[in-house]
Amino acid sequence: MRTGAAAGHTGYFHTAGCFGSDDELLALAVPFLMGGVVSGEPSVVALGERNAELVRAALPAGAAVTFLPGGAMYERPASAIRSYRKLLAGHVAGGAAQIRIFGELTTLTQHVTWDWWSRYESAINQAYDDFPLWSICAYDTRTTPPAALADVMRTHPRTALPDGRHLPSDGFTDPLLYLSEQRPPVPDPLQNREPTVELLDPTLSEARQAVRAADLGHVASAQVDDLVVAVSETVANAHRHGLGPVRLRLWSGTDRLVATVTDAGAGPKDPFAGLLPAGDGTNGGLGLWIAHQSCNHVALHRHADGFTVRLTAGNPHH
Repeated sequence: MRTGAAAGHTGYFHTAGCFGSDDELLALAVPFLMGGVVSGEPSVVALGERNAELVRAALPAGAAVTFLPGGAMYERPASAIRSYRKLLAGHVAGGAAQIRIFGELTTLTQHVTWDWWSRYESAINQAYDDFPLWSICAYDTRTTPPAALADVMRTHPRTALPDGRHLPSDGFTDPLLYLSEQRPPVPDPLQNREPTVELLDPTLSEARQAVRAADLGHVASAQVDDLVVAVSETVANAHRHGLGPVRLRLWSGTDRLVATVTDAGAGPKDPFAGLLPAGDGTNGGLGLWIAHQSCNHVALHRHADGFTVRLTAGNPHH
């Protein structure tokens, strides 16, 4: 049986919790988590180290609350969805009628890479809706940029207030609409100069070799290997589902490799492409999903000349 504000709700009860002080953070977290403990519901925390310690110290000793490493959970959106679905499925298999999660994205996610994390916040309205989950996604109004806070209201159906009330979020936008909107990604400064490598209509072998050629040894070899896979998958998608010509560009920096794959098509029809696996990949979604698992940032951009996928290995935060 569902409890608390989620009583009577079916599926995912997705809530934003905005706070402007440590006391407000605890006013959101502690009653929420202790409500789960009292009801015998799995209660989970996925916060950064500082806030996790604040919450841990405010809970009664021995409270049955699980603390996850927040930074590890939120490395990449598609990986977070995969990990959380596995966690939720395990609790449901164990008989849980409701699972509570109190989490926060890292501060870094709210700047250069916010485009794919805002897509994540929208997509999980569907991705977790087959589980009896109630989550509060915590956002610190002192550090979260105003534009990101506006997206928070658009991607969360409800808002939790420190005084215990839960209200409908003004401006909530259906994920199918939100994910279909066009948002140009934050430009990478590397793209202001000539690319290290540029190829027109490359074969998959040529694309993989181009990534190797662009590697100057500044990025961990495992991440370069992942970028090789992601570029190959993205070029294959462009050839198979897009419109020619297909153009591959690569830039080498002191802390990252950036690749763009552009074709003249409109991009995938599935607004969830990249964040959720798309069956057998016949609509191009599986290749993007692999890229989202492999890279430290993936930006999708529809523009007047077609569709561009930008892939980053190394530090995407420049």
